Amino acid sequence: MKANAWLVKFLVWRLKHISNNNFTLILSGIVGLVAGIAAVTLKESVHFIQAILNEYIYTSGFDFLYLFYPLVGIVLTMVVARYILKEKLGHGITQILLVISKRSSIVKRSMMYSRMITSAITVGFGGSVGLEAPIVVTGSAIGSNLAQLTHLNYKKRTLLIACGASGAISAIFNSPIAGVIFAIEVILTDVTINKFIPILLSSVTGSLISLSLLGDDLLFSFKLKDPFLAEHVHYFIFLGIACGIVSVHFTRLTYLIERLIKKVTNDWSRAVVGGIGVALIVLTFPPIYGEGYDTIKQLLDGKDDILFNNSLIYEGTDKTLVIIFLLFAILVIKPVASALTIGSGGSGGIFAPSLFMGGIAGYLFAKTVNFALPVTISTSNFTLVAMCGVMSGVLHAPLTAIFLIAEITGGYELFVPLMLVSAISFTTINYFEKHSLYTKSLIEKGDLIQHDKDRQVLSLMKLNKIIESDLLTIKYDAKLDDMVKLVKKSKRNIFPVLNYDGGLEGIITLDDIREKMFDEEARKNIVVKEVMQLPPAEVHPDDSMQTVMNKFEVTQAWNLPVIDQGQYIGFLSKSRIFNAYRKKLINQDKE
Repeated sequence: MKANAWLVKFLVWRLKHISNNNFTLILSGIVGLVAGIAAVTLKESVHFIQAILNEYIYTSGFDFLYLFYPLVGIVLTMVVARYILKEKLGHGITQILLVISKRSSIVKRSMMYSRMITSAITVGFGGSVGLEAPIVVTGSAIGSNLAQLTHLNYKKRTLLIACGASGAISAIFNSPIAGVIFAIEVILTDVTINKFIPILLSSVTGSLISLSLLGDDLLFSFKLKDPFLAEHVHYFIFLGIACGIVSVHFTRLTYLIERLIKKVTNDWSRAVVGGIGVALIVLTFPPIYGEGYDTIKQLLDGKDDILFNNSLIYEGTDKTLVIIFLLFAILVIKPVASALTIGSGGSGGIFAPSLFMGGIAGYLFAKTVNFALPVTISTSNFTLVAMCGVMSGVLHAPLTAIFLIAEITGGYELFVPLMLVSAISFTTINYFEKHSLYTKSLIEKGDLIQHDKDRQVLSLMKLNKIIESDLLTIKYDAKLDDMVKLVKKSKRNIFPVLNYDGGLEGIITLDDIREKMFDEEARKNIVVKEVMQLPPAEVHPDDSMQTVMNKFEVTQAWNLPVIDQGQYIGFLSKSRIFNAYRKKLINQDKE
């Protein structure tokens, strides 16, 4: 109670002394600070778990013990999520987008720590996913809950969610520009200068925390060794197309495998099946174990022998051909491992897998060109640029991909090929897949609407709040004389005709009975059922507002009945919908 009293006093003082914009800037800095600390904590926790597990492999002498780790991690994650945290996992960023779209940007308090715990277990034990999505969820949850604590409105809550995402990405990669652009491209749908500055501040704060606590010990970084050569631009064009195709493969296969694994309805069985599946994949292709950043770093240094470490595949006589085959096989099977990890109950994201796929694709492309043609192109440059290309395609975030790779390489020397490959890859996948993995399922269900202001506002309107249930009703076998008595009482010109079970038989308007109302003989003999008409369409309580408006447009009606399982509920009027729409639009446009 004392804490609440102090909070109330603070909020009252704040209203008197600090403007809304300045208060938002202060909170954005706090969100970036906490998100940065969370990112560092998660990264160090995962490295601590991995160090312990690797040490056990070393001391036990059983080199293939790591095959069992993903299974143990997935099962442990499922147990923690279901029985302790009592949360349903999945694609975390998808859940954040759903919260913004359908739940007024109110993120559950437990999500400030739940994804850190579960992803640390999954990734620490070698799950084939990344830490970026969980830390984005954590940062977003921190932003939302701080906004709730300080009684900010929907707009400000959404803004602080974006600030949390920005600070988290900035901290985990030490890439403040990529953090800002990620928040704008993926989390928010529209940006003004008032939103941009808090996101920028949060991103900078997250980056400073990462630099202070981690120094150069980042999740992934690389210093460029080879210059960009303009005469190789045609190879980058082909690389962009290849990255787009890889992105389509990753998106569709991930979506398919997740749907298949979720058909196993028992949580324990699903976790075991997924864990065994990942273990078998890792047995054949060890580089798929964990996030894969170590493998990419080795490839960037030209050390492709890492592909054969603990592998059942041997180098053979023609090492280059074996490497090309192995890289291609990893490219094909990696989405299966990631989808099994997430779909079976693990916690993680597709951010790292998309970067891993890009790195493999780029190295494979350069290795193949160098082997087949009398030229030499930089394997490290093509590896980095392809990471950008696949990330751009999978996440549908071309700018985030460009600036992330530019920042983690410590310069902008590859900026031209990054832009070229990112644009081509995004264009390629956009031809086959209009939506990213984050938004695909939400858009298919109608839970997320992008780049359409009218539909966005309509989606926020609640059907049950605009149903009119005050219309006077009449039974279908009543006389017209009874109808005239209702007309005298009613302020409306439409009357639902019901049966004795509460179902709608039809409707009567004043125009239907106007001529007969003044004929006393007709009023006594005509039955209501004889003059009623059927409604042009019916609305169901579970219809979306977009569906309702489509029915109004097709029928050209101004009023439609609402029917629930055969029972009459009320009426919807187009004029009332327009009035509610106008109010919602005004509220949405307020800062």
